[in-house]
Amino acid sequence: MKKKYNVAVVGATGAVGTKMIEMLEETSLPLNQVKLLASKRSAGKEVTFKGETLVIEELVPESFTGVDLALFSAGGSISKQYAPEAVKRGAVVVDNTSHYRMDPEVPLVVPEVNPHALKRHKGIIANPNCSTIQMMVALEPIRQAYGLDRLIVSTYQAVSGAGIHAMEELKSQALAYIDGKPAEQLTAEILPSGGDKKHYPIAFNALPQIDVFAEADYTYEEWKMINETKKIMEDDSIKVVATCVRIPVLSGHSESIYIEVKEAGSDVSKIKELIANAPGAVLQDDPSQQLYPQALTSIDRKETFVGRIRQDIDIDKGYHMWVVSDNLLKGAAWNSVQIAETLHEMDLVRV
Repeated sequence: MKKKYNVAVVGATGAVGTKMIEMLEETSLPLNQVKLLASKRSAGKEVTFKGETLVIEELVPESFTGVDLALFSAGGSISKQYAPEAVKRGAVVVDNTSHYRMDPEVPLVVPEVNPHALKRHKGIIANPNCSTIQMMVALEPIRQAYGLDRLIVSTYQAVSGAGIHAMEELKSQALAYIDGKPAEQLTAEILPSGGDKKHYPIAFNALPQIDVFAEADYTYEEWKMINETKKIMEDDSIKVVATCVRIPVLSGHSESIYIEVKEAGSDVSKIKELIANAPGAVLQDDPSQQLYPQALTSIDRKETFVGRIRQDIDIDKGYHMWVVSDNLLKGAAWNSVQIAETLHEMDLVRV
């Protein structure tokens, strides 16, 4: 009989950490103990887990003694400092931050797409960017069948991707604006990026900036999608470009994706069939019934929803689609727990 695992959640009080706890309540992982870790100011708070009361503990290196699996979602600096401490004490880390994603020694994994990469892990596995994850789930069956030459994605990302405080800021701005407060007087302290010089209101707005600007005037979020796609697909030749936009939606990321396939023989019906049969994907595509994926109906769902699949008018091998997923679940917490489950299934947890 396989050992039951001691699992730690780092960042247990955050938007993603809270969802990780929910996903662990439903997991197929054989659990012995769940340990909740957060900052000193959150220590002592209580959380209900499977009918029991768990007390959040302060994160220190010794927290990982006896831990088999550690799920991190507390910011890159925390992962940089504490993930090696967890590994040193025998834990396998699944990190939801961007810190390790492009490290060549660290697998970047979407279980439906590249579970084989887990075999190369040296104690740390990176969870991709939320927007990258749902795109990979939608595109992998097409890539397997016809190859992918080019990919252009425009995202419409929910504010929950920026954390609990961004969600609260959206709510307060919306109420103030409806109450008659002018847009220029709305309090904005977080978006488009907490680390940048200026902040703008998100309520009734669309901000074409997620994270700070970087090389060639693309934001770090856009570069994440570009570079992570190539790493996950193990293909540096694929042409990828992204435009990432924050919109006033609480949860559920949406994406407009244009692809060009390599091989001949594709058509819309075949693309739809591939999506319908793909693990983790749900086809919602019936224009006659106005059926297509929506952010609101993706909330609290683990799947990635795909619709509006159309052939490009001018490019024979070009296709357009609309892809939606709950960014806190498949885009973060569920993908992390799913990686842990896959490590268990592949007998890759060092216990």
